[in-house]
Amino acid sequence: MKTKKLHKDKVNIITLGCSKNMVDSEVLSGQLMANDIDVVHENKKHDHNIVVVNTCGFIDKAKEESINTILNQVELKRRGKLDKVYVTGCLSERYKNNLEAEIPEVDAFFGTMELPLLLNQLEADYKSELIGERMLATPQHYAYMKISEGCNRTCSFCAIPLMRGQHVSKSIEQLVAEAAGLVKKGVKEVMLIAQELTYYGLDIYKKRALADLLNRLADVKGLEWIRLHYAYPSKFPLEILDVMRERENICNYLDMPLQHAANNMLKAMKRQITREEMEELIVAVREKVPGICLRTTLIAGFPGETEDDVAELKAFLQKQRLDRVGIFTYSHEEGTSAYGLADDVPAADKERRAQEIMEVQQEISYELNQQKIGKTFKTIIDKKEAGRYLGRTEFDSVEVDNEVVIHATQKLPIGEFVNVKITKAYDYDLEGEVVE
Repeated sequence: MKTKKLHKDKVNIITLGCSKNMVDSEVLSGQLMANDIDVVHENKKHDHNIVVVNTCGFIDKAKEESINTILNQVELKRRGKLDKVYVTGCLSERYKNNLEAEIPEVDAFFGTMELPLLLNQLEADYKSELIGERMLATPQHYAYMKISEGCNRTCSFCAIPLMRGQHVSKSIEQLVAEAAGLVKKGVKEVMLIAQELTYYGLDIYKKRALADLLNRLADVKGLEWIRLHYAYPSKFPLEILDVMRERENICNYLDMPLQHAANNMLKAMKRQITREEMEELIVAVREKVPGICLRTTLIAGFPGETEDDVAELKAFLQKQRLDRVGIFTYSHEEGTSAYGLADDVPAADKERRAQEIMEVQQEISYELNQQKIGKTFKTIIDKKEAGRYLGRTEFDSVEVDNEVVIHATQKLPIGEFVNVKITKAYDYDLEGEVVE
């Protein structure tokens, strides 16, 4: 029999890492709400008594941030500001035994697939009928939608399969229902996320079914933008581009992590693709969807990388003129196949190479943005800040891409679309005015 408490619990969820973690936190919130437990994300009022830290364990910097966050919460508990501290997510999945030994003040650690156990610890029941239900931590007008979990790829640098397991797709019916539910909450834009989008459906439909999923999602009434993140280039299913071209509410935007452009690096990274094949794919993508925005992520300082490899990567960027580029410095992760290689690029050189590569891209981004001046784009209003509105075009995803600074005398509703004529352009931002 549960003892009666003098005060009602309030749970604060702190989310670190990627958008996939954000979705997990939203699902946890939805389950807690259904159990009549007060729950908040990133609570600024500090009127909660329980904290759940949803950790990231992807690379060294993310692990350090996760550990520091846990220690901060443990210190609050020591000072009597919190009753309980729980830890979940990728870091906890990967290093549970170490963490239990090193930070015994944490009340319990849970892995990425242990939601029912975490709920039980919080005296809540896991409600299977709530699959797809969640409490959004994002603004009401956009949401991330995870179409699968885990990954079957064997990239030599990546620890994600160690933390998230093998690829498991959600069914098309489940995802369509989830999208319809999000629209009812006011969502206008969904960003499809997974460890690997293009693998979608191979496990349950025995074929790559992303194109089928996109067609079904595009039929959801009220869903105005569908955006694709994390599409692996090897064996890329070109039919998804036909759907993108034909369906108006699928953004002409593709996030396709390439990681490098030197063939010896791609081989060492086990990317299953050559530079020449990547270049052919980029040509095919642009032919099928003229004007598409291509985003990629790269790694600097992988074991064995030379200055010639870096020069080749810079030349690749200058030739391909991709719209958006993000870069990580290589992190030597135990359990990956690259861990057997010598981590022979000094940290300072990794940082310098990343900086040099981004300087090349910065110039490209500036030139591409300059071409937008005088053109008008459908723009979603994300927020108002310092007396001005900030929005995005279909070519820009949340937090990682351009923002459009909008000067408007009239009130613009957050989450609505307006037409914006671009008047100024910078490296990574645009300015414009509303036009009818």
